[in-house]
Amino acid sequence: MSDPRPRVHDIMACDVYWDFEGTPLPREQHKFLVSFHPTPGAPTPELVESITARGPGGYEVEFTNQLFTPANTDGYIYDRTLDHYWYMVNLPTGFLPEGEYTIEVRGTDGSVQTRSRHQDGGASRRLVEHYTSHRDTLLASFTPSGGRELTDVPEVGELRCSWQTLDRTGGPDAYYIHRLSRGSSAREFDTQNLTWWDNIFVQRMRGLADAGLNRSEVQVGAGLEADTAYAYFVEITDANAQGETNVCVFQPHQVFRTPATRGATVGT
Repeated sequence: MSDPRPRVHDIMACDVYWDFEGTPLPREQHKFLVSFHPTPGAPTPELVESITARGPGGYEVEFTNQLFTPANTDGYIYDRTLDHYWYMVNLPTGFLPEGEYTIEVRGTDGSVQTRSRHQDGGASRRLVEHYTSHRDTLLASFTPSGGRELTDVPEVGELRCSWQTLDRTGGPDAYYIHRLSRGSSAREFDTQNLTWWDNIFVQRMRGLADAGLNRSEVQVGAGLEADTAYAYFVEITDANAQGETNVCVFQPHQVFRTPATRGATVGT
């Protein structure tokens, strides 16, 4: 039976350290996010009247009910693997002041839902400071990277991507999220059509308490296409639950290619 109501799963209100290359946007940003349970019978955007984030000092931001793109950084994303939508807005206006933030969702049926969380500015800044002071070491650790060509076309589970974590350089414990898409650059990375991603938030929800904690490698759970460029990036967070997250660090995209024909081994 269909349920014509938008049902909030969780929210984020957190700092973002935007370390993507080739962008005019500032490094220090923040974002708001609200994820929804699946709404069988109607796409969630048809059930949303408005989404508003509010914070200290009268701060207020409206989400736009449109498709999220790298150009507008404001709207909804559809996760076809879970059949659910989530809305996100990135603001290039610095880190959040510490305090309580609330997201209000109004449905077209007249329903109103609110969720709140407290932003811990100290936890955010400590993680970012360690990342920036060890950035060169961390970025040099990614494999595959540098546009290199693999020696085979990986089947499901054959490709491993690895990197160094903050705790290995004397930094804080953190959580790591891997996202992979077709494309030869950050600009071509398709957030709306991921090849695969390591969804630690769902893993946590399903009972894996330490999902993503100090994770330095993933085994990609998707087969790749031949003669294709791929890009991935690894996001660092201080939590694996959306409502507990104070900061997200978006590390630069890593690019590699698959060969035109299948060989005997997979290069990493």
